[in-house]
Amino acid sequence: MDAIILEERPDTGITVVKGKDYMTDARGSLVPVELIKPADKLEDEVVRKVIGFAGDISAQIARFRLHCMEDLDGFDGLLEQEYGAKKGGAKGNRTYQSFDGLLKVQVAINDFEEYGPQLQTAKALIVEYLNEITSDSSAEIRALITKAFNTDKAGKVDRSEIQKLTKLQIDDPRWKEAMRAIEEAKRINYSKQYIRFYQRASLNHQWVPITVDMAKA
Repeated sequence: MDAIILEERPDTGITVVKGKDYMTDARGSLVPVELIKPADKLEDEVVRKVIGFAGDISAQIARFRLHCMEDLDGFDGLLEQEYGAKKGGAKGNRTYQSFDGLLKVQVAINDFEEYGPQLQTAKALIVEYLNEITSDSSAEIRALITKAFNTDKAGKVDRSEIQKLTKLQIDDPRWKEAMRAIEEAKRINYSKQYIRFYQRASLNHQWVPITVDMAKA
């Protein structure tokens, strides 16, 4: 029996078996190219072409981001040597500007938070408080609380809705204890660093962002 010779051409999606061209379908089966509809083959070609460009650009952006941070961190190192202090605030946010004031680079650190088990304690205290009040505003507050503690498909609550609860001015000790539990439930899951670029035509003009989406790089 002759050995089956396979030759893959990943850029085209074609696999050559014994000199014949096949393409793998979504079920993992090899389909002879001549049996594939022309529209399906054309769609495959277009998708592979676009994804190829996307991959190249993504790699360029990743390298660009790396070079940017190396340059900025190097500058910060010089400042630290000169003045004995690091540029930026406690979170690491910092801004750099050209001498003429027309170009600006900002480095921002965004913390992504989640809530620990104390959040359930806060919910229990709030429910206990609500069960004892009969004021006209209780229905509105109940709706706000229900929305705040609703979870998405991943089981996570909406942080912005939780924060709305902390802005309510309620003097009941249980409510205050619940707000303390919410505050202590906060924990940083991870942080992400962003670089943003701006320019303006003159000092009298507004800053205009230079769009470079590096969030996914």
